[in-house]
Amino acid sequence: MNLLGAFRKRPSPEAAARARVAEIARRLGGFGPEVTLAVNEIACADPACPGTETVILVMVPGARSRACKVGKPLEAVTEQDVAAALEG
Repeated sequence: MNLLGAFRKRPSPEAAARARVAEIARRLGGFGPEVTLAVNEIACADPACPGTETVILVMVPGARSRACKVGKPLEAVTEQDVAAALEG
């Protein structure tokens, strides 16, 4: 019996959603493996913000980092949302 598999931690739903959004951004942006993408859900305290938003941070070596924002919680982000955020 293989007990090691029983103790393996499963990825959280949030981790899976982050990976999904990062994969979409990488594909739509045409980013290679040298580009680092960080996806986070934040609660914005500014009254002009939608409340909870998803930020896709695009870090290209030798260039300034770019924050692409989607005014939705992480789980609700669609491919169309990512495309619009990358364009803006």
